[in-house]
Amino acid sequence: MASDSDPAAGWRTGLRGLTTRGRSFVAAGLTAVLCSFLLGQTALLRVGVLLVALPLVAAALLLRTRYRVASGRRLSPHRVPAGQEARVHLRVDNISRALTGLLMLEDKVPYLLGPRPRFVLDRVEPRGFREVSYRVRSDLRGRYLLGPLQLRLTDAFGMCELTRAFNSADTLTVVPLVQPLPTVKLAGEWAGYGDSASRAVALAGEDDTVPREYRHGDDLRRVHWKSTAKYGELMVRREEQPLRARATVLLDTREVGHRGSGPASSFEWAVSCAASIGSHLLERGYRTRLLTDSGTQVPQTSTGGTGGSVSESIGLLLDALAVVQHSSGGGLARAEEVLRLGGEGLVVAILGSLDDEQAASLGRLRRRAGAAVAIVLDTGTWAGLRQVFPGASDPAGERQLRLLREAGWTVLSARAGDSVPELWRMADVHAQASGPVGGASGASLRKEASA
Repeated sequence: MASDSDPAAGWRTGLRGLTTRGRSFVAAGLTAVLCSFLLGQTALLRVGVLLVALPLVAAALLLRTRYRVASGRRLSPHRVPAGQEARVHLRVDNISRALTGLLMLEDKVPYLLGPRPRFVLDRVEPRGFREVSYRVRSDLRGRYLLGPLQLRLTDAFGMCELTRAFNSADTLTVVPLVQPLPTVKLAGEWAGYGDSASRAVALAGEDDTVPREYRHGDDLRRVHWKSTAKYGELMVRREEQPLRARATVLLDTREVGHRGSGPASSFEWAVSCAASIGSHLLERGYRTRLLTDSGTQVPQTSTGGTGGSVSESIGLLLDALAVVQHSSGGGLARAEEVLRLGGEGLVVAILGSLDDEQAASLGRLRRRAGAAVAIVLDTGTWAGLRQVFPGASDPAGERQLRLLREAGWTVLSARAGDSVPELWRMADVHAQASGPVGGASGASLRKEASA
């Protein structure tokens, strides 16, 4: 509200807050006063003064109101897959000693999440509260700002309305849809899959007896008493950390490499595929990083074998994929440089349209990876070309798939409408034994899967 030291500003605020009803009363009152002078009717003058005074008194009473209201917002959940609903809970607390009047709430929501929610709350008793909730949903991933909450105060006659906004806002993250994937054994894979317990201790060395200072959380059984007596502070034996399987998920974000628009585009399918594979690898114990064609990386994080750290790592990956956008680049040179410097372990590439040079460069990177899987999108199916010409083939695309297979990649050809779990199952070495994976056409893949 306006301060008492500036009554003029307070009256200006009150007059700006007059509703259509209040302005109509003022206009009718002034008209009645003017007519009373022209016609010489004293009774009409009294009616006009009453009509003008009613909205002004209502505005004055509303300006003198000193409500102390607090608000809170809670998202359930804060991170939601695309196409699913999240619920927003609003709470309004009356922390003053006075009974509030009629309150109208309006929360600011991006149009992609739906219309702005509006609520009318009855009077809130002193120290009381009211809770309301609404649902939001978006088919497009991204980060959406909810708030700030606007509170509208109105008088009992609806003559005047004042709006106040809170400062707090919350962020809803809409992440790509994650599909559960089957556990498969990949060609060239050395750890991180299967039921073998050795993957968590692979290549672990003997304990390093060099002591270090005690840190909170260290096992007291590792205390090195001889060093403790020597240095005068608690020392523990240093342990060599076991080496864990590493994985890189390469996502091709080049705008020229994808077709279609909106949620049904090849790019959105690729993002969802990267989210599903990355989450699956983290759950299987891989230290997984996300890499895009522009060289941008989400640093690999060690799951540590605990459920909390696994979910945190998955959340970090999904948050990055929620905001990934098309790149303007035309090649994969930056990503290839990152893989060349540190591409050991499993590499899973989700690729759009390729040319021969890009396929050859990726083929040369295969020698540094323990296992390499390339999911190459047949982007013509997202553009509708294969629907218009069902029998059309893409000799250039088939040639690039062949170049990757000859270099040692496990190649999967993805078409619009393909299921990521079914496609991932075809990367299993047992599925490859029955025939080539990612053959000349997507139809052969579907036949092998059904068999």
